[in-house]
Order: sequence, then structure tokens, then C-alpha cells
Amino acid sequence: MNYRHIYHAGNFADVMKHALLLRLLASMQRKPKPFLVLDTHAGVGRYDVASEGAKKTGEWEQGVGRLLAAPPPALAEYVNAVNKLGVYPGSPVFAAAALRPDDRLVACELHPEDAAALRRNMHGCANTAVHERDGYEALGAFLPPPEKRALVLIDPPFERKDEFSIAAQRLGKAWKKFPSGVYVFWYPIKHRAPVRAFFEALKATGIKDVIAVELLCRPDTDPTRLNGAGLAIVNPPYGFKDEAAPILAACVAAFGEAGAGVVVERVIHE
Repeated sequence: MNYRHIYHAGNFADVMKHALLLRLLASMQRKPKPFLVLDTHAGVGRYDVASEGAKKTGEWEQGVGRLLAAPPPALAEYVNAVNKLGVYPGSPVFAAAALRPDDRLVACELHPEDAAALRRNMHGCANTAVHERDGYEALGAFLPPPEKRALVLIDPPFERKDEFSIAAQRLGKAWKKFPSGVYVFWYPIKHRAPVRAFFEALKATGIKDVIAVELLCRPDTDPTRLNGAGLAIVNPPYGFKDEAAPILAACVAAFGEAGAGVVVERVIHE
């Protein structure tokens, strides 16, 4: 996959990811105690879908572009946030906009140019810090947080062939250090074998209480295409599975082709 997210911003995978992220943030905020949002691979924060980079693929037109005129009820919260925030927001902008006065966001980006752009795009956001550093290293640096509560989004670019393996190792280490955190790992679905191997590797770390939430726009049989995307969620908030179901159903209705479907299942028990 190409690291430059401008080529993919606002596509079907972003719609699913960001709509579910908003629900996760709301779930965390049902309790009054503040929490940290740690975005380990934050990107640049905002993406101009009218730019040349976005026009090269036009993925946003087949993603969020299909929803802007008449969003289905399950995706109305997400579309309203997109319209309010302006130029297509990345996960740190969605998170910053949702923070309460005592909540906090740490957004990490390794690439110097993108980190500089992220600082510019996050300027003026309250309770937000931007760090130019490796996202996986950030798990050790910022956890456990003083708040003792955290929502950790791990959304790597999948440029490395061993990304699934590295992610499983680092997630396992982070969980052992801070087992009560809510960890959200985004992954692409081209074909099933790498995803299956990832969950087996995750189980081997000893980690507990993990669900898989997936959107398949078509059967996952062609490894040359992005056929779907998923979130592996450690310690999912109470009731989140029920909240995810209508969002996924709306995504299938908007983006699904023949053989499309969704998955919401527990892959590692408590």
C-alpha cells in the first residue's frame, strides 16, 4: 500500500474506520473520568480531496463522496463531523474535535514532512500534542497514561511486509504494560491468510478480550485488491458491538459489491 494517505483519504475504509472511531470515543466518554487518545500513525491530519494526489485515484468519490448528499442514519454522525471539520479530516482531527476539556490527544507521526504538516493542521486544537516519532515506540513512551484510561489507535501504512507480525508483537507488549487500555488496530483485507496469521500471533502474546470488526466490499479472494478493512479492538467498550452493526450495514449498502459482507466477532476471549 502507498504510504501517502492522500491517495486513499475518504475511501470506504476511511468511512468505516472514522465512523466507528467516533462511536468508540463516545463510548469512552460515557464515564466522566478523562482519558488519553494516542494516535500512533497520525498522518498529516487533514486531506484535500480536490488536490492532484486525491484526483489520481478518486477513491474519496466512491467513499465519503457517495454519502454527502444524503447520508444514511447510521452514518449521519460521521458525515456531519466531516462537513463541520471541512477538508477531509484524518483520525487526529476527528479525535481532537471530540475531546472534552479534561481529555487529551497525543498524535505521533514519524515522517518529518508529514509531522510538520500535522503540527500545522493541529494548531489551535486544545489538549493536543504532536510528536515526530515512531508510532510503535510511542506505545512504550506514553503508556500507561496519568489518566489511567486510554484509547489507542494504531493505523500503520502497511508499507512493510512484516507489518502484521510487528503489530502483534508491539500490541502484546503494550497490553502487558497497560492491560486496561482500549486498543484499536486498523488492517487492510486483501485475502484472508495474513489476517488469520495476525490473530494467531496476537493470541500467542497472551492478550485477552479482542473483537474483529470488518467490512468486506467484495469476497477476499483477490490479493491484488483492497477488498475490505477491519479493526481489531482490544477491550471493546460495553455495547460497542451493537453500535457497530448498523454502521457496518450502512457501509455495505453504500459500498458493497456482489459477495459483500461484514464481520463482528470475538476472536480472543476475556
